[in-house]
Amino acid sequence: MKKITLLSLAVGLAFAAGTQAKVDEQQVKKLSNELTPFGAVRGANADGSIPAWTGGITAPPAGYKVGMHHPDPFPQDKVLYTITAANVAQYKDVLTPGQMAMFEAYPETFKMNVYQTRRSASYPQHVYDETLKNAARSELIEEGNGITQAAVGIPFPIPQNGLEAIWNHILRYRGEALTREGGQVTPTASGDFTYIGFDEQLMIPYGVKGASPEELQETNILFKFKQKVTEPSKLVGTALLVHETMDQIKTERQAWIYNKGIRRAQKAPTVAYDAPGTASDGLRTTDDFDMFNGAPNRYNWTLKGKQELLIPYNDYKLHSDKLKYADIVKPGHINTDLVRYEKHRVWVVEANLKDNMRHIYKKRVFFIDEDSWQIAVTDIYDDRDELYRVGMAHGINYYEVPTHWSTLDVYHDLQSKRYIAIGLDNENKMYDFSAKLRDVDFTSRALQRDNR
Repeated sequence: MKKITLLSLAVGLAFAAGTQAKVDEQQVKKLSNELTPFGAVRGANADGSIPAWTGGITAPPAGYKVGMHHPDPFPQDKVLYTITAANVAQYKDVLTPGQMAMFEAYPETFKMNVYQTRRSASYPQHVYDETLKNAARSELIEEGNGITQAAVGIPFPIPQNGLEAIWNHILRYRGEALTREGGQVTPTASGDFTYIGFDEQLMIPYGVKGASPEELQETNILFKFKQKVTEPSKLVGTALLVHETMDQIKTERQAWIYNKGIRRAQKAPTVAYDAPGTASDGLRTTDDFDMFNGAPNRYNWTLKGKQELLIPYNDYKLHSDKLKYADIVKPGHINTDLVRYEKHRVWVVEANLKDNMRHIYKKRVFFIDEDSWQIAVTDIYDDRDELYRVGMAHGINYYEVPTHWSTLDVYHDLQSKRYIAIGLDNENKMYDFSAKLRDVDFTSRALQRDNR
């Protein structure tokens, strides 16, 4: 791996069975001076291309109102330089192997427009406060397949191993509850596509202000997710319900699928790991959703350190409601004129399949933004140790929460030369982070009632 720096605060230690030791008081104090509350380096990098952290976006652009697609807070920014197949070699130190492979796969059309770096990710003060508490108390249990003594904030802002780092991504703050409309496409090699629409609800007990570790441990629920297909007509009636747990050994993920043929909701224990995602045409696995989700127990996780990398960031142009889906979806990859790349520091986490486990991915390398714990890029390898897929998450700041989250996740299959783009919402109304959801909305009975 190119130019990965192993920091003294994040040495890649082998993870031992049982409970992982918490960081000491001196390390926690760093989160109030040399590090941000989320564990990122506060200062600029050596040449200033990554600026110092100043708190991110603390106020929305003038004219913004809740319910709008989020306007670009940096409309004056210009492209600094563009990477193409002709000059990609000179930028290899700030690209992943998967990103390099994209230029090989699409030498005539793939490019990266690079802009100045804006450390725009921001969160409510109470989330920072809870993260400081978590730093001194959060622990992994069940060999890393569960978590305890954590609530609301990032559980391990000073990660000591790869498992802690991936749990930070899984539990990053995204508000308390939301409803959203959007969809996905799986274009053919020529760019033809059928839009598949979703209506989704997400309730996140872990993120509720005032939630306590004790309450979460008692309920053993991290979040509840419900999804139904709204178009095309032949798929209407397909629906999914998921209960994600904190201790996945005590209680595994619970999932139900609504079967429109028999008009009933049925338990679906296979909605996990490498089972194909909903209507994905085989282009993503279930645990690809949100770049990675679910139990981490099939892999050995290694924290490799940090790297300066060009990643999608502040992709407000791609998020705009002035666009039609046809403006975004192109043959081979999405429209690269709409994508903004910036240089950021990322945590590098490598997941290698355990000898006694099965998954179509033998190795996955995750590049996680230090300011948000959002996986920005992932390189995925098959059982021949060849690059298989490249995932990219196109993040923005959702001002009304606030939180940094992707507006679009794209997985490129290098072998079939196709891709899946998840989260298209340009032609839909914006997420509602003020939604009032209840536990009774997330039962198998509710799933059945909603889809009859």
